[in-house]
Amino acid sequence: MNNSVTNTLRLLGAGLRALLVLSLVTGVIYPLVVTGVAQALFTDQANGSEIKADGKVVGSSLIGQSYNLPLKKGEESASPDLKWFQGRPQNGLGTNSVNTQYALILSGATNRSGDNAELIAWVKAAKAAVIKDNSTPDHKVEASEVPADAVTSSGSGLDPDISPAYADLQVYRVAEKNHLSVAQVRKLVDDHTEGRTLGFIGESRVNVLELNIALRDLIANT
Repeated sequence: MNNSVTNTLRLLGAGLRALLVLSLVTGVIYPLVVTGVAQALFTDQANGSEIKADGKVVGSSLIGQSYNLPLKKGEESASPDLKWFQGRPQNGLGTNSVNTQYALILSGATNRSGDNAELIAWVKAAKAAVIKDNSTPDHKVEASEVPADAVTSSGSGLDPDISPAYADLQVYRVAEKNHLSVAQVRKLVDDHTEGRTLGFIGESRVNVLELNIALRDLIANT
């Protein structure tokens, strides 16, 4: 009887010691080491790839943002503010029950096939809107100029980047709305166009948030 109690207490003591040691190693020491290494070697990535303007965090280089006018009474979705460069359609074009307006609760694409009638209708409507919004008295956008990323969302619906072709398509409209020259706005796009990662991974891209911050600064200094 006494031996049984003694063995039980010894096993309980060993279990508690193991629990304390493992809790200390995995719950305190390991997280501190990983956090320290991340902050020392990958500060930007560890802190969310933040983008700052005027000393304040205004977003992340990894997540898109909306540039819309305030929602008017009776409107279900806000209209784009055409003073700014616009990003890709937000997770599915138009209204999407999974995620709209770059909300971070969920992310995902429409998962509709290329021959889906609803998807085709969305793409056609988006293409017509892109042509209408970006045509100016001095420059008419042709249907053949509209790139795929202007009318389709990304797989996550949160893509912060657009193609250089889509950025170039918006240059005339942005220049007109902000009373800037086309050359000034095109230079902004060129300055904020990033090439393929390591020269061969992915495609060239333009971060919309960074581009719009530069646009805001240009407007303020003009």
